[in-house]
Amino acid sequence: QVALVESGGGAVEAGGSLRLACAASTNWYTLTCMSWFRQAPGKEREAVAAVYTGLDSTYYSDSVKDRFAISRDDSKKTVYLQMNSLRPEDTATYYCAASKGGCAGRWLNAREYNRWGQGTQVTVSS
Repeated sequence: QVALVESGGGAVEAGGSLRLACAASTNWYTLTCMSWFRQAPGKEREAVAAVYTGLDSTYYSDSVKDRFAISRDDSKKTVYLQMNSLRPEDTATYYCAASKGGCAGRWLNAREYNRWGQGTQVTVSS
């Protein structure tokens, strides 16, 4: 078991920015694929971004491409999601997810992840 703790959520106006953080206290180097998902009320959980440590590869959904940026800091055992140009449709609970292995070809599928954080709320108003 590994603990993933998200932080950085909040309420912002459209066009604003937030930076989410997901900290892992242990087994950090086994979490080679780390991702951010989000889920809005009445909607399915969707993948937002992922980062693979081995090749420093990043992946983004079309809805956030060029607006969000995922990064990983091994010294702090933390993965970040920088969110810019936020829109009301970005409103959701954001979850950090982690798994062993690579991200390519599977990062979009929530079933591929066996470790999840508790979530942090992001609310974007018009």
